[in-house]
Amino acid sequence: MWRRLVRDTTRGPGPARRVGTALFVTGPVLTAGALVAERTGAPFWLQRSLAWPGFLWLALALYLLLGVLAAEAVRPLLNRLSRRVPPSPRDAVASPSGRPSSDPAGSPSDRPSPDPAGSPSDRPSPDPVASAPGRPSRDPVASAPDRPSPDAAVSPSGRPSRDPVASAPDHPSPDAAVSPSDRPSPDPVASASDRPIRDRVASAPDRPSPDAAVSPSGRPSPDPVASPLGRPSRVVGGQGPGVQGAEPPGAVTEAPAQAPAPPAQAPAPAPERAPEPGVQEPTRRLVVSRLLAGAVTTAAVATVGHGTYGVLRGPRVRRVTVPLAKLPRAANGFRIAVVSDIHLGPVLGRGFAQRVVDTVNATQPDLIAVVGDLVDGSVKNLGPAAAPLARLSARHGAYFVTGNHEYFSGAEQWIAEVRDLGLHPLQNARTELPYFDLAGVNDVQGESEGKGPDFAKALDDRDPARACVLLAHQPVQIHEAVRHGVDLQLSGHTHGGQLWPGSLLAAAANPTVAGLDRYGDTQLYVSRGAGAWGPPTRVGAPSDVTVIELAATRA
Repeated sequence: MWRRLVRDTTRGPGPARRVGTALFVTGPVLTAGALVAERTGAPFWLQRSLAWPGFLWLALALYLLLGVLAAEAVRPLLNRLSRRVPPSPRDAVASPSGRPSSDPAGSPSDRPSPDPAGSPSDRPSPDPVASAPGRPSRDPVASAPDRPSPDAAVSPSGRPSRDPVASAPDHPSPDAAVSPSDRPSPDPVASASDRPIRDRVASAPDRPSPDAAVSPSGRPSPDPVASPLGRPSRVVGGQGPGVQGAEPPGAVTEAPAQAPAPPAQAPAPAPERAPEPGVQEPTRRLVVSRLLAGAVTTAAVATVGHGTYGVLRGPRVRRVTVPLAKLPRAANGFRIAVVSDIHLGPVLGRGFAQRVVDTVNATQPDLIAVVGDLVDGSVKNLGPAAAPLARLSARHGAYFVTGNHEYFSGAEQWIAEVRDLGLHPLQNARTELPYFDLAGVNDVQGESEGKGPDFAKALDDRDPARACVLLAHQPVQIHEAVRHGVDLQLSGHTHGGQLWPGSLLAAAANPTVAGLDRYGDTQLYVSRGAGAWGPPTRVGAPSDVTVIELAATRA
């Protein structure tokens, strides 16, 4: 469940995953704590603190698991359908031609070349100073065979020039370009006559050049065009020949007109901006996982919420007519209110007991039968919660037999307590009412204390011509009831399964899960119970108080 509901619905470690993981770790711990605290008799305040969250998590985990299993059946279909949905604009960035492309840079036919200089036929020269014919080349390879070292250029004043470009008057500069008519350009890509100008270093005449010519005094001339004593001039933007004529010192050559800039190309349309690094589009698989997890969680929470509300509001009344062959006509319509599995404890307390009592009294029964599992705790902790049972009212009284949970909570103390509350315990005993015999046996769990059911003690030496009604907590006791000629057995214990599909497990362990059934000449009625054990939740097995109306079949 953690994988499908937490890991698969988050991109990675973060607050959401930490919260989900904490929930899936804390929930089972609380459930285990609630069970242990109840069985070990921990302080009642601790039991109540652990019971609510622990038992509710138990119910929620059950339906989360069922939901995840159901979601696995439809997950492949949703994944297949999601592949047919066209990608969103953020999934595929539009190319410059307008068609979406999986490559953010566009298709190979219209995206710019990875070579920033362009194709060999039209890219500018990699030499940023190479220009049209007549402009000096900055290619350090193009030099005369007998040129001096580039670091030995001498200014006219005899001092070494600080300009590594300036050369001596009697030999060309290492940086001076040879005319295209004299020798080919050393650039293997494009010659100086057919390469487009890419020189962005060219500046206006009043902007100093980085390669400022040296003045006659030996200092660099502020005029980048000045050429002293006939030395080759480095005209940055000019169009004249690469070597100026001899000029008197200090003379300033006229700056040639600046070459027109190449026509600006229209900028390619910018691709659609991809999502920012912190805002990522969820993948289709992530969307499907979140959709299914949301549906599963919503269904589980709604199911548990509705089932819990059904328990807390109190049981509903169910009426069942049971014909008995031995019942006299005077007893026709005799009403027995059957109450089982109230389970007063850390979750269901005094207020719930009062709702059960009010529901039972509203039916105006002739007799009340409380068939076990009244409490989940000691008399010390739950005595006040059980106090409303003293107000149960019926013409022939209220009777009680033990269930398996009484033996977990101190059966002898509770038998004494219910007697004080006005109920009549039937411990392997029988009482003769005006129209039929009413018997009761202990629960099979009593065998652990040497006080198990004793059918012979309860049913022997009775008049077989009279109808007999038996109170026994568990339906499995029906077989002994058949052997002793009982006409009707009233039981509980199963809760009707309480939480679907718990009814399947209950059916495997009990001959009847809920309702009226017949075994030979004996009928068995099993109540779903008024309360709930563990989670105060019921799904598919609503709580009830059943009013059994006996019907005479004699003429």
